[in-house]
Amino acid sequence: MPRTNALTFRLSIAGMGSLVRTKRDTTGNLLNTEMNSAPAQRWSMQVPAEVSATAGEAAVLPCTFTHPHRHYDGPLTAIWRAGEPFAGPQVFRCAAARGSELCQTALSLHGRFRLLGNPRRNDLSLRIERLALADDGRYFCRVEFAGDVHDRYESRQGVRLRVTAAPRIVNISVLPGPGHAFHALCTAEGEPSPALTWSGPALGDGLAATRSPGHDPGHQVTAELPALAHDGRYTCTASNSLGRAEASVYLFRFHGASRASTTALLLGALGLKALLLLGVLGVRAAAHHRLEHPVTPDAPPRPQAQESNYENLNQMSPRGPPAAVCSP
Repeated sequence: MPRTNALTFRLSIAGMGSLVRTKRDTTGNLLNTEMNSAPAQRWSMQVPAEVSATAGEAAVLPCTFTHPHRHYDGPLTAIWRAGEPFAGPQVFRCAAARGSELCQTALSLHGRFRLLGNPRRNDLSLRIERLALADDGRYFCRVEFAGDVHDRYESRQGVRLRVTAAPRIVNISVLPGPGHAFHALCTAEGEPSPALTWSGPALGDGLAATRSPGHDPGHQVTAELPALAHDGRYTCTASNSLGRAEASVYLFRFHGASRASTTALLLGALGLKALLLLGVLGVRAAAHHRLEHPVTPDAPPRPQAQESNYENLNQMSPRGPPAAVCSP
């Protein structure tokens, strides 16, 4: 008679969620078979640690999940948050009715967020269009079951979205200071953080532009040129590993006839149009002045202050003369 000292074999039947145990004696004869339910899956979410993309393009944030409800086909909601889990602001939300694989979008911030995955197939992947530097940060996916089953789960670590961008100069200005002195400020944004340099009249390699005090928002850096000693063109250049950008201002100073005074004019992107407007206003003012104060032989005409010409140039340039570097 064969020995009854049994050997146990376990076989998991894929897709059936069951565990089969078979017992055979030492000669291989089948003694009995037992089938038991396998332990249910637990909640889990799988997301990458980081996703990188370039500003202006699109990014996909992958997110898949498992849940303990094997054949759930009730109502569900898919949610994405930004900043922090559970309490961060929602940037996307959609809902699917019972038995439907279509998740109807209820919220898409600025219309740029779109569900790429299918929640019925445990996929919450999200696509973000037209990336901006402001989109840089951490995102968290969440799914909620309703109907007969009330359950929900949200990723705690989230996925880090890193947005890179070539430099862009957002502001350049000339400001008056004490004693008829002037200083210039240049603000640029980009990722990696751009380095700023100045070039202009009588600026040697040893003169460094300095980082302005205060806190710049987001990915912006600001550099100051503390003293503009000469009239002429001053150029700010921002550069990082993805490119460079330039913006220039012209400074002209003049002295009025009645008193010593110094004036700087800064015109924006419509500098030429503004200059024409100043010219028209100047002609009208001169004509009005002559009508109110006619010239007589005993009273020679008073000299008029010379107009100041000023232009502001913003341009992208592949090359530019190196100048003193400001470490942002």
